[in-house]
Order: sequence, then C-alpha cells, then structure tokens
Amino acid sequence: MALTWDEFRKVDIRVGRVLDAQDFPEARNPSYRLTIDFGPDIGVKRSSAAVRPWYKKEELVGRHVLAVVNFPPKQIANFVSEVLVLGAVQPDREVVLLRPDAEKALGARVA
Repeated sequence: MALTWDEFRKVDIRVGRVLDAQDFPEARNPSYRLTIDFGPDIGVKRSSAAVRPWYKKEELVGRHVLAVVNFPPKQIANFVSEVLVLGAVQPDREVVLLRPDAEKALGARVA
C-alpha cells in the first residue's frame, strides 16, 4: 500500500533527547521506560522501547532519538507510552535506534 505525500506529512517525527531510562519488567518484550525531552514546544514525553537486549540504560541517557509524537497514547502493561521511538529492525530482530547525524535543536521536525 502506497502513502500519498499528504498522508506522510501527517506523521510528526521529531528529534528528542533521552533524559532517563528505567527497566520495564512488566513489558512483554525486554524493554525500557524512556523519558524524552522534545524541547519547549512539545515538552517531555514517555515511551516504551523494546531495545533492552541491545542497549544499556547508560547508553541511552543523553542520546538523541527520532520519535513519532502525534500517535495517541498507548497502554503497555502498567505504563502509558506517549510517543513511538523509531528504530530499524534488523533481519535477526535486533533494533537499531534512529538518530540524527548531529545533535541539534530538540523538537526539530523530520521532513
């Protein structure tokens, strides 16, 4: 199924910086609860990220990430995920988080 340009423009992908990463043992897949700063216009949001097998919490804190910020909140176990952090799923199912080449303005829109 192909998307139109107008449909793609509805997906709001922004740059954020991980402020905190905590274990999320209640999740079905090995995950972290992330707190992410998207700058003054969007603010701080939370996300569940199923990346625990490939990233340590210390590696995530301070890291810039890309996330979809205009999905409705999603209940995951006992946690409400407000944004979807983006990653490239490898053939072996490893998730490689997407991030900008340079650490610039938080909240910058991906176009």
